[in-house]
Amino acid sequence: MQTAPPSRGITLFLCGDVMTGRGIDQILPHPGRPRLFEPWVASALDYVRLAEAASGPIRRPVDFAYIWGDARDALRRVAPDLRIINLETAVTTSDQAWPHKGIHYRMHPANLPCLTTAGIHCCALANNHVMDWGYQGLKETLGSLHRAGIATAGAGRDAAEAAAPAVLDVPGKGRVLVFACATQDSGVPPEWRAGPARPGVNFLPDLGARSLNTLARQVRAAQQAGDLVVVSLHWGGNWGFGISAQQQEFAHALIESAAVDVVYGHSSHHVKGIEVYRDKPILYGCGDFLNDYEGIAGHEEFRGDLALMYFPTLDGGRLTRLAMTPTRTRHFRANAAPEPGVRWLMATLNREGRQFGTQVARPAGQDLLLQWRAPG
Repeated sequence: MQTAPPSRGITLFLCGDVMTGRGIDQILPHPGRPRLFEPWVASALDYVRLAEAASGPIRRPVDFAYIWGDARDALRRVAPDLRIINLETAVTTSDQAWPHKGIHYRMHPANLPCLTTAGIHCCALANNHVMDWGYQGLKETLGSLHRAGIATAGAGRDAAEAAAPAVLDVPGKGRVLVFACATQDSGVPPEWRAGPARPGVNFLPDLGARSLNTLARQVRAAQQAGDLVVVSLHWGGNWGFGISAQQQEFAHALIESAAVDVVYGHSSHHVKGIEVYRDKPILYGCGDFLNDYEGIAGHEEFRGDLALMYFPTLDGGRLTRLAMTPTRTRHFRANAAPEPGVRWLMATLNREGRQFGTQVARPAGQDLLLQWRAPG
């Protein structure tokens, strides 16, 4: 096994799904209308009450930095070059809930400082909640994020914009291209697929050769020599540690055929195994980083309250270091994970990484370091 020392390459911050809508939106300074169209819950305030019944009172309103909790300390300490998240929330005041969907997340645009206060550079938007409030909700989401200076990838006012990467400059180090796409098995309705004159997401109908070739062409059309390429994939179901052969083959092919440097997978509500293939990290499932699920019973064995802040460092396109900071969501904020939670995360990553030849070590403090076998 090897654990490479820190390099002078580009360090990213990646994490699982960030959901700032519904109950979380209600505790922020500018809550939107709480009305919901869910089968059992009619008000977003009910999710606040569920969390308080489980963990105690949550003061209201909180400041914009509140939801990041101890994660802000980790961001200051690591000082990543870029901060990239999968934003699983529409940023809109639209009331046009997508019909027959069942779950709709939205955050009031005036609460966007909850992202800018954490220095987020880019939001991947190809996921199963960005169009919860219709085409108008998507257009408002894009406009709100762009006005706040946050780049987006994976959704757009037409197919070309949805497929285009976010191009992020790291002064003195180069460019990072972020592409984002989503599959139907993650809950994305096929009707959300962006068209030549229709807003939507960068939709992959499957993980077959045609989808791979389409994505590879998109990468080749934008990539310049020296660019670091991240592909955000919202794929698979919410629960279960299994990684299908098709997912693994697709991730490998992205690295082999599309010159992708980081495969950034999410949709699972819990962390999944990590692979390093040809010196490139594959995060098959990053779990949920922030949500309002506190107090909702079910699937406790997967510990959806525990998450990781992923800090991969790549030098010349090679992974040289992957540090991870464990967190736990409580009171609608990302707190440092307690010791039993850290041990659970380590055991889970080691168990699920065995098939890939990866494991984690904890040389000092709270951070975990990925170890992987060199090829050959």
